[in-house]
Amino acid sequence: MPNNKFLHQSEWEIARRLYFSEEGKARTSRPAVRVALGGIMIGVMVMIVAICVVVGFKQEIQNKVAGFGSHIQVVNFDNNATYELQPVELSDSLLQKLQALPHVKQVSIFASKPGILKTDSAFQGIVFKGTDYWDYFAENMVDGVLPETKNEVIISTVLANQLHLTTGDAILCYFVEEELRVRKLYISGLYNTYMSEMDRLFVLGNIELVRQLNHWKPTQASGIEVLVDDLKHLEAAADGVYFATANRLDEAGNAFYTQTLEQLNPQIFGWLDLLDMNVVIIIILMLCVSGFSIVTGLIILILESVTLIGTLKALGADNRFVRRIFIYESILLVGKGMLWGNVLGLSIVALQYFTQIIPLEAATYYVSYVPMAFPWAWLVALNMGVLLVAWVIMLAPSAIVSQISPAKVMHFE
Repeated sequence: MPNNKFLHQSEWEIARRLYFSEEGKARTSRPAVRVALGGIMIGVMVMIVAICVVVGFKQEIQNKVAGFGSHIQVVNFDNNATYELQPVELSDSLLQKLQALPHVKQVSIFASKPGILKTDSAFQGIVFKGTDYWDYFAENMVDGVLPETKNEVIISTVLANQLHLTTGDAILCYFVEEELRVRKLYISGLYNTYMSEMDRLFVLGNIELVRQLNHWKPTQASGIEVLVDDLKHLEAAADGVYFATANRLDEAGNAFYTQTLEQLNPQIFGWLDLLDMNVVIIIILMLCVSGFSIVTGLIILILESVTLIGTLKALGADNRFVRRIFIYESILLVGKGMLWGNVLGLSIVALQYFTQIIPLEAATYYVSYVPMAFPWAWLVALNMGVLLVAWVIMLAPSAIVSQISPAKVMHFE
């Protein structure tokens, strides 16, 4: 009975010699095998680029939406689905408690109130949002400065173009309550996030203006906004915020209600979930292409080595021994294709990530370039999945060797 360790070493050595020449260069240079190698390489490359684009796009949209409403909101439990929110009494102890929670990056307060901006030639319904956290809009300013006084605001370039306004202009804002109230506001700057619907809706200013309009106390606001350090920690942070506020009442006896980014914007996140389905379809198609390439390459290798197979069987090698030779040779083929697929795919992703050379129509896609991300866990899982699929696919064509008879091969020779 031959030694198993010796057999395995022999199988691998034979496979390596079949694949490589004595100089170490690939011997499998036949056109059909090159096509198979190219199919594996292109399949892996396309899957990597697709995953990086979709993850990057989702992160970009999520960050933009969070800029307008944060990752987690805590508001009055009695609110309805409008921007005219009932106030809650906020204490420093509650804000400090939320800031100390795990995965919480920033805690801020906000107040919002619906209104109408009117010029001599046009008008537009808006939501005036007063806030004390400006980092997101500071990053997206295109002209002017952030508000410094109670009557200064920033508006989007979309709204400015629609109402024919620019930095430094004054505008009347009407707030409809039991009686019509008007405030003269001054535009200190313009922002642009490319989220046209939200850009058209929100006017940002000082929270004290909303408090004054609503006759609120300095400790009252529409709610609390919480930013997390990473979206993958959103659920954990939301649970922490919920348990910190669930059994707590403010000084006026109001209960708190916690909502996450996805709950606040179900339509947007439903649309983003459709992108995941697109990626799944692309991965399935590319796995089919790669699988077909693997099968084609392995069959070609086997058919071109019929004489070798017959000789090995004549010398006493069994079918398992011969099958492993071609499985190992296929591993070399698949490994080379996956290596180059990863190199090309990651190179394309890195080039776009650092240079942003591929543009997009911002009015349609909400970003001005193709966004990229490096989801390493997904990429490792993808490569492991391709290897698993490749291993399963290799088993079927390698069974052809059991049909090759040494007698027929020798007779043919």
